[in-house]
Amino acid sequence: MNSPGATVPPVGIDGVRAARELLRGVVTETPVASSRALSDLAGGPVWLKCENLQRTGSFKIRGAYTRLARLSPEQRARGVVAASAGNHAQGVALAAAMLGIHATVYMPEGAALPKVGATRGYGATVELHGSTIDDSIAAAIAFAERTGAEFVHPFDHPDIVAGQGTVGLEILEQVPDVATVLVGTGGGGLLGGIAAAVRGERPDVRVVGVQASGAAAWPPSIAAASPVALETMRTIADGIAVGRPGELTFAQVTALVDEIVTVDDNALSRALLVLLERAKLLVEPAGAAAVAALMEEPDRFATPVVAVLSGGNIDPLVLWHVLQHGMAAAGRYLTLRVRLSDRPGALAELLALVGRAGANVVDVAHSRFSGALPLGDVDIDLVLETRGPGHSGEVVTALRSAGHLVEGWPD
Repeated sequence: MNSPGATVPPVGIDGVRAARELLRGVVTETPVASSRALSDLAGGPVWLKCENLQRTGSFKIRGAYTRLARLSPEQRARGVVAASAGNHAQGVALAAAMLGIHATVYMPEGAALPKVGATRGYGATVELHGSTIDDSIAAAIAFAERTGAEFVHPFDHPDIVAGQGTVGLEILEQVPDVATVLVGTGGGGLLGGIAAAVRGERPDVRVVGVQASGAAAWPPSIAAASPVALETMRTIADGIAVGRPGELTFAQVTALVDEIVTVDDNALSRALLVLLERAKLLVEPAGAAAVAALMEEPDRFATPVVAVLSGGNIDPLVLWHVLQHGMAAAGRYLTLRVRLSDRPGALAELLALVGRAGANVVDVAHSRFSGALPLGDVDIDLVLETRGPGHSGEVVTALRSAGHLVEGWPD
């Protein structure tokens, strides 16, 4: 990747600059926010490029508008069709509405309801089809073949890549001394576009892509020197769950990007939680990928670092589950089993001890009927909220010091 003999990328700096002129007055120049917590962790300045504050809640409007604005009158008259788990859908729907084009959008059946509602709210016709974005793409292509509508690919088109690349031009202006840019990636449109902008003006800056490990098609594709399709995907980051890189984005990324790293769902959850608590920024799991990579290996990336927060469209119910997952992954939920004598007042004494140790009880469950229980004893399953792994250890020590048999914590 990014080797001297690499293929010439399909989209260069001139294409990104032209897209920026087209997008003036259409998209928001999103801010960069400093993060003291992440800067302390990385040992140098860390900036967050807030594309979660972009119109439609993600960077996707940049590429979608660029693509649709360049259609001929005949193409516009036939309408457009797209496929997306949500963010590209909203970008296409809004761009089409602004340009007076009818849009049909195919979305996976499990797409987040707020994203489906927002896409319809922008005026697009939404069809739910399949369980993955690849299923939806196939359905959208078939629709285009039947009707003559122009298919707007979520990432594998020069106009899409050029439009997304305008994020990179803004980063270079907002953080002139940037040394590393971290970009969450699925199909590679945003990553390839930002790399074109950065390489064109600052070839010394490292550009690193970040994938969810449960949907990481880029590492095997790079190893095979050709796009490779994953057999299965499982990740909370639906926005970057793409089973196969595009032909165009593969050439773009392998020519310009320095490295691809992966992060698991635990890391994504922790990053989302940190962004919400410490930076006061709401992002979806895919939007937290760049920060997750930084938190996992803070010494790996030269500072100043810019981490792109690619989107903030998240279902409130999903947010609740991800935050719970993030708190557990950060050691702030403690699940224990404590054995007590089955007598009046024993549970109250246990909970009082937990309270004195500074933990908050989230859930309590009794088990009296296990064959492994001595007669007259009861097992109490506790879910506690703590301040972190160190505090969890203090709580367990307090319980054991009081004579309780505690399971669920390493000795």
